Amino acid sequence: MKWHWSKRVLALVVVLLFVGIAGDAAFSQEKVIKIGTLFPLTGPVALAGQRCKAAVETAVEVINNSYPDIKVPLAAQEGILGGYKIVLVHADHQGKPDIGKTEAERLFDQEGVYAIIGSYNSAVTKPASLVAERRKKLFMCGCSSSAELTKRGMKYFFRMAPTDETESQEFVTFVKWLNETKGADLKTFGVIYENTEFGKHAAEEAKKAIEAAGFQYVADVAFNPGATNLNSEVQMLKGKNPDVVFGACLGADYILWVRTMKQLAWLPKVCLNYCSGYQDPIIAQQLGPDGDYFMGTTGYSPELAELMPAVAPVEEIYKTKIDPPVPFDSDSIQEAVATFVLAQAIDKAGTLDPDKVAETLYANEWESPLSLGGKVAFAPGGQNIKAMSVVTQLKDGEYRRVFPPELANSDPIFPIPSWDKR
Repeated sequence: MKWHWSKRVLALVVVLLFVGIAGDAAFSQEKVIKIGTLFPLTGPVALAGQRCKAAVETAVEVINNSYPDIKVPLAAQEGILGGYKIVLVHADHQGKPDIGKTEAERLFDQEGVYAIIGSYNSAVTKPASLVAERRKKLFMCGCSSSAELTKRGMKYFFRMAPTDETESQEFVTFVKWLNETKGADLKTFGVIYENTEFGKHAAEEAKKAIEAAGFQYVADVAFNPGATNLNSEVQMLKGKNPDVVFGACLGADYILWVRTMKQLAWLPKVCLNYCSGYQDPIIAQQLGPDGDYFMGTTGYSPELAELMPAVAPVEEIYKTKIDPPVPFDSDSIQEAVATFVLAQAIDKAGTLDPDKVAETLYANEWESPLSLGGKVAFAPGGQNIKAMSVVTQLKDGEYRRVFPPELANSDPIFPIPSWDKR
């Protein structure tokens, strides 16, 4: 009896071992491409990071499954490379460069991801993308805007969004247009910016563009991100009283800056903002009427939907992946674009060899219905030379297009009405 019982146990063990080995073999043969995301999921800009993460998840949902009615590349097929599906591995850098670097290393070395998409904060994207470059792995950057990121001669780094350099030039062109066509008489400029990779480079590019256009740069005001008080910084701006202020303030810092200007009863005549709190529809809602009349560049807002009809069905999927449901903003949609472009390049290259995919990314112009310009193409260093944005102005909670004239649906309102006359 004991012998028969032992025999049964032995047979069961053999069966379990066989099933386990077969399962492992099946898993190893599964057509999966692991891609890492690296965003600030906690910390001062966590809401922006969570929306970027949801945007990547949305793009992967469309890529992995068949959506023939969605008019974006790869939507009609299931997966890429003859059936490979993308699996995401998420990481949180908390807005801290050192954590971003460590998490990038973990994603590549422990999680075995093929590429990374991220990182929102330019200060984190810089070291994290160097981790990828050393490993000869692809790093797809949606919205980090520091111009320096694509001036490093890197081979595996690709950025979708406009840069602080191009936005600075667009701001100055807009001000010159106001002077020439509206008699604005704007002469003096100031910049307020967070003391980070993003903010410092935005200020440098602003100063360069302002002075090259023959304007006066009179106020340079830095602050530490996450500040609880900006009274002294706003007092500095108020003391110099520039006609135009460029702002490089993210998230809650933007809210604090606007409310501090109201508290101190001061405003410039025109205020233009980089990829910042200004672009965030949630922050616009939180500011309410206080956010009206400020301006900035954007690559997408719900008010641009008429120019980008392919966005709507993708945005409906996106709203199921973020709580509370919100539309795309200019930053999150760029991360979706980064995901679609990477998947197109892998599919076209016909291989997962990073060198071949990088060569393919450079060699082609990519269809991108989620981009304002409709195309993506890369210059050496990885900058998307087709990146476009428009200058918008907030009024009654809506982003109204004011420049360039051919894309405008509203006239700019300036000077900004004083706080006591709204």
